[in-house]
Amino acid sequence: MDRIDIALLDQMQQDSQISLNLLSDKVGLSPSACHRRIKLLERSGAIERYVARLDNRKIGMQLDVFVEIRLTAQTEQSFTAFESAVHQIGEILECHLMSGEADYRLRVAARDVADYDDIHRNCLARLPGVAAMHSAFAIRAIKKWSGYPVKRLLD
Repeated sequence: MDRIDIALLDQMQQDSQISLNLLSDKVGLSPSACHRRIKLLERSGAIERYVARLDNRKIGMQLDVFVEIRLTAQTEQSFTAFESAVHQIGEILECHLMSGEADYRLRVAARDVADYDDIHRNCLARLPGVAAMHSAFAIRAIKKWSGYPVKRLLD
């Protein structure tokens, strides 16, 4: 990956709907060369997919909850069963295998506390192998994720 690929990724993270002509101007390529580079980044998997980023509050998902999960067993079978079940729950936005006290940290979206109670009782509590759950409610997002710092790859 060279500086032009990094510039493309940086620009596309900021606005994935940027026109090819404007993008090619910003990175100093012809539109056809820019298009070829983007296709190579897509084929390599550096660009996984294109999505719309929604404002959670404007769509009625007022609550972000971070849930730490500890499993009853630390076996490949219990990890696999848990991870497979997590993929079936749309309200779980993210799931990370962690080091430290918790085995997993989830980010869950809910409309409000009552909605989270329903998700907790009917989804999270039914995940296989859960020994303990600890929930923390986000009060306000100070900085939302907006992409990887790809310019650091130039250092």
